[in-house]
Amino acid sequence: MLQIRHLPQAGTTRRKGALEVDDLQALRKTVATFVEREINPHVDEWERTGMDSRKLWKSAGDLGLLGLTYDPKYGGGGASLAYSMVLAEELGKADAAGVGLGLTAHANMATPTLNQLGTPEQKEKYLRPAISGEAIASIGVTEPDAGSDVAAIRTTAKRDGDHWVINGQKTFITNASHADWVCMLVRTSDEPGYRGMSQIIVPTDTSGFEVTRVLDKLGNRCSDTCELRLTDVRVPVANTIGQEGRGFQQQMLQFLIERLSGTASMIGSCDRALERTREYMRTRKVFGRSLAQCQYPAFRITELQAEIEILRESLHGAVQRVERGEDVTRLTSAAKLKAGRLSREVADYVVQVHGGMGYMEENWTARFMRDSRLTSIGGGADEVMLQVLAKLDGLDV
Repeated sequence: MLQIRHLPQAGTTRRKGALEVDDLQALRKTVATFVEREINPHVDEWERTGMDSRKLWKSAGDLGLLGLTYDPKYGGGGASLAYSMVLAEELGKADAAGVGLGLTAHANMATPTLNQLGTPEQKEKYLRPAISGEAIASIGVTEPDAGSDVAAIRTTAKRDGDHWVINGQKTFITNASHADWVCMLVRTSDEPGYRGMSQIIVPTDTSGFEVTRVLDKLGNRCSDTCELRLTDVRVPVANTIGQEGRGFQQQMLQFLIERLSGTASMIGSCDRALERTREYMRTRKVFGRSLAQCQYPAFRITELQAEIEILRESLHGAVQRVERGEDVTRLTSAAKLKAGRLSREVADYVVQVHGGMGYMEENWTARFMRDSRLTSIGGGADEVMLQVLAKLDGLDV
């Protein structure tokens, strides 16, 4: 078991910026070692059978990786958002993206509002074990008829004394088959649109909570993605996170962290893919010379790396603005959009450069292409990011 934690240490940095200072470099080394020892040896099996989530979550919790920015009173690290981005970036370098997807869904998507707005009782009961890795958390937003259009959700929670009675369906829910609780976005009033929603903690062992199907995905196969049915699920009103009726606004905080985290993960995965491709280009001989000596593939991989560096600096800037309390809607949406499109370009390039072997399932390029495609869909599709940016530019779409 690794014993190193994310404590500030002296060290060197490769790139200077918001995510590259000495104490963050110590975290980067911790996560890289965690990936190499605890994740990569198992991913081929997990791609077939799914992750051993309990063991992995506990290992991550023992290292302090599941609550880097959270309240130290409940076991968190009390660090800045930059720490969460380093975690996502380094997990993105694993040999299969689904592992990082599951861990960051827990640490960066399901728990931020609980940490920020939860009551002391909620934090003690639900946040502390999530930070330690003793409990697995999930986020329940998407429904069969409500994906990018969050205002269309239909799952309801009706008040019955000091309990909510929840009925509805959720789909594409990460970690759900292993989760101990779900941060569920539901309608708690009849107000239309974005009004009248609340976030409620729903323990998965509650009567009426059912995982109806574990979905078979194109990529990120290590991570479970599920359909849920909730039938007269009774949970205490005390499980409401933050303010009743403000669930959508609270969920926007989690979407912000999710989009930044997804961008960081994509930067890590594409960095690693291009690094592996450069190694291949140096050894692969064509027409009497290495691919690295052929101008077009050499220039193209350099161009893609340059675009990743620009995106990295955009992410740094967004993180700095968040820490200053500024609105980062435009920059986050632009970065998320670019991340999705660039990841597809990188995936297409690395498959092409590897030729016939790149098209083989036994080569890492096939999994990378399948995994990377989610970046343009999850956490807000490219089209949603374009809609947000168009509205910010005064276009009525």
